[in-house]
Amino acid sequence: MPHFIMEYSANLDDDLDIPALFEKLNETAIATGVFPIGGIRTRAVRCEHFRVGEGDPDNTFVHLTAKVGSGRTPEVLKAASDTIFETFSASLKPIFDRRWMSVGFEMVELHPERNYRMNNIHKKLADKA
Repeated sequence: MPHFIMEYSANLDDDLDIPALFEKLNETAIATGVFPIGGIRTRAVRCEHFRVGEGDPDNTFVHLTAKVGSGRTPEVLKAASDTIFETFSASLKPIFDRRWMSVGFEMVELHPERNYRMNNIHKKLADKA
């Protein structure tokens, strides 16, 4: 983990370079030293139906949620959140500077006993090392 889930308004299709943004987010998550590389997932959800603010069709939004496993201190999560939001907002700034835009980010810690997963990517990466 983290699992990054980015929701965005469909009217940003021509402005967002999602692969480039995701590359920066993943690189930033790795650089924090907090998250194992094999656990990082990044995906986008295009929202065809949305309403932002007063309903002006030129209004846009992008919201990023990072779901992370439990066990890290609040200070570690805050520092990682700050770093990730800095990358996220800096990547969106050129669009923000010319479009009406709401940008949000939230890091959510998953419950330690009700979070299930299977992952053999960690083994793949260890075998390459």
